[in-house]
Amino acid sequence: QVQVVESGGGLVQPGGSLRLTCAASGSIFRMADMGWYRQAPGKHRELVAAIAAGGISNYGDSVKGRFTISRDNAKNTVYLQMNSLKPEDTAVYYCKADAIPSGSLHLYNYWGQGTQVTVSS
Repeated sequence: QVQVVESGGGLVQPGGSLRLTCAASGSIFRMADMGWYRQAPGKHRELVAAIAAGGISNYGDSVKGRFTISRDNAKNTVYLQMNSLKPEDTAVYYCKADAIPSGSLHLYNYWGQGTQVTVSS
């Protein structure tokens, strides 16, 4: 079983910064891509940023140049540094970890419970 836990959300003023952390734990044979998605009220869940085990990353158009994703493979942890935050960044942010659990040959998607980010003055 693999668990994914996010932390670091909160309330921040426009122009401010937040850092989200996501840690995957449990019986993991191999970790593949890790990433962040977000969902605002009344909207579909969208990709914020994702990073492969080798370090290649990609970003949603709305966050390019403001957000930075990074990971620590030894800790199965992914980070999202969010700068120059805007009110439209307000959403629940979810972490997704693609992993092969121990004893399996299949890749599964594991999601965290989400963390609220609110950008407001």
